[in-house]
Amino acid sequence: MQEFKTIAFLSSDSKEAQRAAAILTRRYHGVSPKEADVIVALGGDGFMLQTLHENMTSGQPIYGMNCGSVGFLMNEFSFDNLLERLAQATVNIIHPLRMVAVDAQGESHQALAINEVSLYRQRYQAAKLRIWIDDKERMEELICDGVLVATPAGSTAYNLSAHGPILPITAKLLALTPISPFRPRRWRGALLPDTARVRVEVLEPDKRPVSAVADHREFRDVREVKIEQAFDFSLRLLFDPGHALDERILLEQFQY
Repeated sequence: MQEFKTIAFLSSDSKEAQRAAAILTRRYHGVSPKEADVIVALGGDGFMLQTLHENMTSGQPIYGMNCGSVGFLMNEFSFDNLLERLAQATVNIIHPLRMVAVDAQGESHQALAINEVSLYRQRYQAAKLRIWIDDKERMEELICDGVLVATPAGSTAYNLSAHGPILPITAKLLALTPISPFRPRRWRGALLPDTARVRVEVLEPDKRPVSAVADHREFRDVREVKIEQAFDFSLRLLFDPGHALDERILLEQFQY
């Protein structure tokens, strides 16, 4: 059992979420995030990702309640028994990905991603990419719309839409998934250990420009992107018993 004495309530811009935050703040004597033992995020998965990014270094656990259209990272909403739910919640530890992208001017950009790091073609022509894993060339040329590296937490997001594998939250794996591969057409990606260092080299970058995106941060005209898991960051997500992320990921694999 965990005991949280002070709670901060954060909400998305939706009227429903803001109304819920106002009521919960009054009922449970909500405080500012800096004063809180735990943060309760009210919205959808997009707002949860925003909250996680904004509190990346705080060390505070975050408990989400769904007030949005998508809530894979969220618990069911209720005004009642919040202290009891928080005390009984299961903790999932998530390590984000660290992306370092070098652009056409040679400038290096760094960003963290909780779901995935993606590379996309910027124009009508397909991208040409070369893939290195742990400094060893693994694919000389991939012609595609793009490629992504997803964490277990992000494996049910864009990775799943791109026909990538669903990863259990406890799996020490990353998913490397192509986006609309043209050559080699039958390549479906790879499962990598979570210690893998991925480097993607952009071929013919002037003719076939590519952008790199870490969750919601985009950098255009990149020449090279390095991706690895950032074990120096640990995010704590709280879920109701029987509703934990590992159980939800398992259930997702049996949807049809």
